[in-house]
Amino acid sequence: MIDEALRIDAHQHYWDPARGDYFWMVPGGKLDRVFAPSDLRPCLARNKIGGTVLIQAAPTLEETDYLLDIADREPTVMGVVGWIDFEDRSHLAALERFRKNPKFKGIRPMIQDIADPKWVMHPNLSWAFDALVEYGLCFDALLHPQHILPLLKRLLRYPNLKVVIDHGARPQIRDEAFSTWAADIARLARESSAFVKLSGLTTEAGPEWTEHDLEPYASHILNTFGPERVMFGSDWPVCLRASSYDRWVDAASALTASYSDAERAAVFGGNAKAFYGLDDLTAAVGPGLIKA
Repeated sequence: MIDEALRIDAHQHYWDPARGDYFWMVPGGKLDRVFAPSDLRPCLARNKIGGTVLIQAAPTLEETDYLLDIADREPTVMGVVGWIDFEDRSHLAALERFRKNPKFKGIRPMIQDIADPKWVMHPNLSWAFDALVEYGLCFDALLHPQHILPLLKRLLRYPNLKVVIDHGARPQIRDEAFSTWAADIARLARESSAFVKLSGLTTEAGPEWTEHDLEPYASHILNTFGPERVMFGSDWPVCLRASSYDRWVDAASALTASYSDAERAAVFGGNAKAFYGLDDLTAAVGPGLIKA
């Protein structure tokens, strides 16, 4: 069985649209409301998930402060991945300030929203990657498929960078665009030490998705990275565009059913715990603390 005390959702969000920095949010849309810990706790309790990694959703320092404030008050948040501007070297001071919080675990630039698909290769960004390596912080890579190979070129220069690919690099499941994504993500898995999140697939498949639709993509992720480099994430509340939290947990469980108990325990918690360095916080978090 999966050890429930270590079961971790490695990718979720909280936000308040009134803060005003969620540029991607459609006004009046499904996601245009406050999503807070009290909304997620029942889902965690039903699915026996002991804690989460809270991921940035706005490209501002202020949002990272907002998330760290939530984490300081919410025991189910085991780690926070925030944001700095990789093009502004003065943000090194913010990174140094953030890392003083023990729940701060890394940085995520919103690469998918940057017009230049080769942005990640720009030499003026190297100071930020150098700092992440020096401080032992993680890099969450939010990509579309066209960003995979440029990222790989950056990673080959930074073999000690801890990097995880969010949402499997967002394969275009609705368009059945499998082959190029599959080749590029396999190359990245083969030539780097990157991890990947089994998350976001239902959003890419659309509201009418079935496990059959997801299976080729999930299998390819698991087969190329191996269960030792894959971590489960819900991408809640973004996942609500296409799935309930519970349905995605059930689907992810079904998609990993052929793996051993130890391998599934790694995917559903152990890998996130090791990757983000959550060891010192695990004792403070567990299913018994989550109240529906």
